[in-house]
Amino acid sequence: MFDGKGKHVLVAGGTSGINLGIAEGFAKTGATVSVFSRSQDKVDAAVEKLIAHGTQAWGGTADVRDPDAVQAVLQGAVDANGPIDVLVSGAAGNFPAPALGMSSNAFGSVVGIDLLGSFHVLRFAFEHLNKPGASIINISAPQAWLPMALQSHVCAAKAGVDMLTKTLALEWGPMGVRVNSLVPGPIKDTEGMDRLLVDKSKAGELIKTVPLQRMGTVEDCADVALFLASDYARYVSGAILPVDGGWSLAGAQIAMSHAMMGS
Repeated sequence: MFDGKGKHVLVAGGTSGINLGIAEGFAKTGATVSVFSRSQDKVDAAVEKLIAHGTQAWGGTADVRDPDAVQAVLQGAVDANGPIDVLVSGAAGNFPAPALGMSSNAFGSVVGIDLLGSFHVLRFAFEHLNKPGASIINISAPQAWLPMALQSHVCAAKAGVDMLTKTLALEWGPMGVRVNSLVPGPIKDTEGMDRLLVDKSKAGELIKTVPLQRMGTVEDCADVALFLASDYARYVSGAILPVDGGWSLAGAQIAMSHAMMGS
């Protein structure tokens, strides 16, 4: 689907969970992969995993809320591996909290990581993209269009990310850059699901709300990212693509409030 030989893929936040799985998916195609996040330990572990797939890998540290740090880490990746062919922007933060129990700092921290951080990554990576032909993939969330209790901060931030996807697809399309959002649904064995699925005994109830009757895997997300970066998706831009087994089609907010939040 995606021939990674001679390609440089950069994954922001690519040191854990879905983002690391996507980075590994690209590494398996032979692509050179760069990753960064805030934790040096996670960066070191991720680079080791990527190299184990037989490819070249580079890692750096930066907080996506810091524009200077983002510019520096992007320059480091490009110095090491050349212009960026595929950019995956996946840095994110989340915690369940009612709006009335959330401080401005708490709300702002998620908006800062998810939305402002995405802007920093895309804005400052643009000059390093291999244009025309570059592909950008934002990792969004169903909260972008499904209002969910205890998730006002994430709903606001991810709605902004999806609109950023659409706006930049308009602005950057004439320069040969495609911009899309990949929207994971319930994905098992991830930090995000562990945080949101408070009552683990209700996992079965959640699965019943998924038309395909299973939770997704990191590999499901990685395969869709490979598709979006490939020539098979060469005429796809500005798309908001759920990877959720049909979960968001109906009743997802009920499933979230009752099955996932443990109420």
